[in-house]
Amino acid sequence: MAISLAKAMWRGFRGKCPNCGEGHMFGRFLKVTEACDHCGEELFHQRADDFPAYLVMVVVGHLVVPAILAVETAYAPAVWLQLAVWLPVTLFASLALLQPTKGAIVGLQWQIGMHGFEAAKLRRAAGELVPVLVQADKRAA
Repeated sequence: MAISLAKAMWRGFRGKCPNCGEGHMFGRFLKVTEACDHCGEELFHQRADDFPAYLVMVVVGHLVVPAILAVETAYAPAVWLQLAVWLPVTLFASLALLQPTKGAIVGLQWQIGMHGFEAAKLRRAAGELVPVLVQADKRAA
């Protein structure tokens, strides 16, 4: 079954593997794991670079700037109050969107076969299954 672009990007947005939707994409805040911990799909090929940050700046800027202007026009609060409100809003909105945006970009790259994901795309097109990563139980020793 082919995974649509929208589905791969949504899985990435949620921080899940674009292939199976179960494994975790991120090992740390913005560090993509080498491979999915559920299905074994290799994710280290991604080259999101600065694109997610640019997208976040555009989205947050287009939401925050009109809000600032509307509040300024309607109420004209003191500058210190504007800074006290809008700087944290901008910071938290940016941090909240950064990881999901990077995940969506990785999902996009994975689905269309960009960079090192060409082999995975060809494998999916041929109907081959992705090798499953088998983890040994650490308690059994």
